[in-house]
Amino acid sequence: MSDHYTPIQIAQQLMISTTTLRRYEEQGLIPDVPRSASNHRNYTAVHMQAFATINALLRAYEIPVAYEVMRKVNNEELSDALWLVNQRQYKMQEEKLRVEEMLRMLRDAHWAAFEGISADDAMTIGEVARIAQVNASAIRHWEQEGLIASKRNEDNGYRIFTLTELRKILLISSLRKTVYDIDNMKQLLQELDTRHYEQVEQSVQLALQKLNGQLSYQFAAIAELMKYVDLRSKTAAAE
Repeated sequence: MSDHYTPIQIAQQLMISTTTLRRYEEQGLIPDVPRSASNHRNYTAVHMQAFATINALLRAYEIPVAYEVMRKVNNEELSDALWLVNQRQYKMQEEKLRVEEMLRMLRDAHWAAFEGISADDAMTIGEVARIAQVNASAIRHWEQEGLIASKRNEDNGYRIFTLTELRKILLISSLRKTVYDIDNMKQLLQELDTRHYEQVEQSVQLALQKLNGQLSYQFAAIAELMKYVDLRSKTAAAE
């Protein structure tokens, strides 16, 4: 491995632009960059690994998470960075369990309970939000998009959701990261209404496959992160 790199060399090796490299530097995601006598950036092997780690983290996690992990490592807050990564692993495990629960309900046609929580035909938006583990604002948005519908309580005007609508909310919450098109989602919800579960089950299986792929990206990112941590430590010890 070379000891020094130009921005173009790193950009070509990692297949990103030099503008992106500068943006990462401005965001505080890499160590301070030494300059040559002519004021050109003089990246080292540590910087190369930092950029490789950022790329891997961005494939595996949301941008704010990837950025925060790098900043914490660069600020010598390694434990905090690792706990943040661990938290995202736990969140994805929860998502996988939810998708598997959805698949079980499709196969068993047992919709009256979800993860042990009783449901009925007169639930408030707060109750369905708790059962589906989503924000009430998301449910309102899905209703505005025409994906679900609610009735109104004649006494207080509050939204009331039936078990049929809860099924739709559970499906949307399980597939929202894999089915991006509103029309496709509406078609799946129609299949759910008419009990044509085969297409719905295929979409749920696709969601599980995507989660499996995302898990692989996350472990690859963790491997790059630990390489970066190790290289930083060795470089500091040699100085």
